[in-house]
Amino acid sequence: MLIELRAENYAVIDHAIAVFGPGLNLLTGETGAGKSILVDALALLMGGKSSADVVRHGADRAVVSCVFEGTPGAEAILEENGIDAEGTEIILRREIMAGGKGRVFVNNQPATVTVLKQLAPELALVHAQTETLNSFDQGQQRHLLDRFGGISTDAVAEAYAGWKQASDKLADLLEGEQDRLRMVDLWSYQAKEIAAANLVADEDEALATEKRVLANAEKLYAAAMGAFDQLYEGEISAEGCLRAAVKQVEELARYYGKFAEAVQQLQSARAVVDDMAATLRDYAEGIHASPERLAEIEDRLAILDRLKRKYGHTVAEIIAFGEDVRGKLSEVEDRDEILTRLRAEVEKTSGEYRRAAGTLNVARRAAAEKLAKQAEAHINSLAMKVKFEIGVAAREAEGNWSASGWDEVEYRIATNAGEPMKPLDEIASGGEMSRVMLALKVAVEETTSKSKKKMPTPRTLVFDEIDIGIGGRAAEAVGQKLKSLSRGQQILCVTHLPQIAAFADQHFLIDKRESDGRTKTNIRLLDQRQSTHEVARMLSGATVTETSLQHAAQMIAASR
Repeated sequence: MLIELRAENYAVIDHAIAVFGPGLNLLTGETGAGKSILVDALALLMGGKSSADVVRHGADRAVVSCVFEGTPGAEAILEENGIDAEGTEIILRREIMAGGKGRVFVNNQPATVTVLKQLAPELALVHAQTETLNSFDQGQQRHLLDRFGGISTDAVAEAYAGWKQASDKLADLLEGEQDRLRMVDLWSYQAKEIAAANLVADEDEALATEKRVLANAEKLYAAAMGAFDQLYEGEISAEGCLRAAVKQVEELARYYGKFAEAVQQLQSARAVVDDMAATLRDYAEGIHASPERLAEIEDRLAILDRLKRKYGHTVAEIIAFGEDVRGKLSEVEDRDEILTRLRAEVEKTSGEYRRAAGTLNVARRAAAEKLAKQAEAHINSLAMKVKFEIGVAAREAEGNWSASGWDEVEYRIATNAGEPMKPLDEIASGGEMSRVMLALKVAVEETTSKSKKKMPTPRTLVFDEIDIGIGGRAAEAVGQKLKSLSRGQQILCVTHLPQIAAFADQHFLIDKRESDGRTKTNIRLLDQRQSTHEVARMLSGATVTETSLQHAAQMIAASR
């Protein structure tokens, strides 16, 4: 539901705020007061085309914004576009600069017009004089028919997903087949070269360590034996000094028990020196200068370096590359089996899709016939005399397949006797189109309200000047239909007729006033007395009489 609409420096509007409620919200006022301007502002927030012409003279920018109650579908769209939700409400704002540029914000976060267009079907359908047909495209026509018939597209969507996945896999394999075949020789060479190396993970690090030892064997032997002499075999070795010190401290301990612990500590140190000396001696004895082994290691490291330049920075990466290449070769070798399997999968899933889409087509054709009859009756009760039909054409070529089926749904109408049926987008009058949309919506909601099937949450519907060219009983019929429709959906409607205004749940007056030499448009929510007075004005013109007030009160009471 639309909660609030704001406009600043927009056309003749200086600053205006309208807070809407559920049910039927009617906007009335003198011709030229700016009623349709508000509808155009809302259409702009639904992704409509902007122009610098809407910026109020003397202002640097125009700003329009609105607040909607959120829906699960709208929240999903926000998440897909990386926009955070703001509680249970969705805030849209659009700025149009005097220079022509503009900015879009959703929940006070920068966004694009594309996001507004994605949100529009979830939030509001605007039937403005300038935006009537842009909103009611092929997808919306199909959706309205499905809603009327209580038709679910889940089965065909599931079948489409299965077919699309199988088809994409087959297409990818076929598209890359020639490239793969050209690469077979290269992959074969790479696989053989890596396999011939008999790689062992991390062997390069072990070989590098061994190389350093062999290349510095003499230095290492000299260092180890030098340390051994200092610790154990030298004339003044650490072990000899410690042995002598132990004897001296043992002599002290015989007379002064305090040094007994020191004896033990010195003996421990001597044991550590003995162990370290033995380790150094054993290490030195194990060092063997081997030019042959050094050459082998250098050759092996050269092989590994060459493979690293080609296939990876480490031995592990080279091994992984080899496994990947072998997998590609195996896939090429098994291509016939894979292609056969994928083609069978595509054939199976396409059959499932055809059956699901065919079933959906039959259901839509039946629903289209019923909706066309009901809609035609409703349209003709609104001061029109038309023939109306809904065409459902099965476009069975794969290029027309989608998660919504393969049907092309087209609403067609003949507004004058003897004329051929034409698509709705060829209707010249915006008022006629608004009445057609009203009739369609009423027909759908009357049917779905009687159905036990749960249908999607209704959106806000906006009708601009739906009453052009009608009056009397036809106007009253329009008011009744709007009231009926508003029981399940929020309705905003611009009207010039008192017969329609009498049905308002919320009645807004749009008027123009001059202030400081500038014309300003104001929006006021009328109370019961003010609403009666406005309906009386619409009945009698500039001068409101007691008779017109009584008539207005009677009309409002009758509408209740």
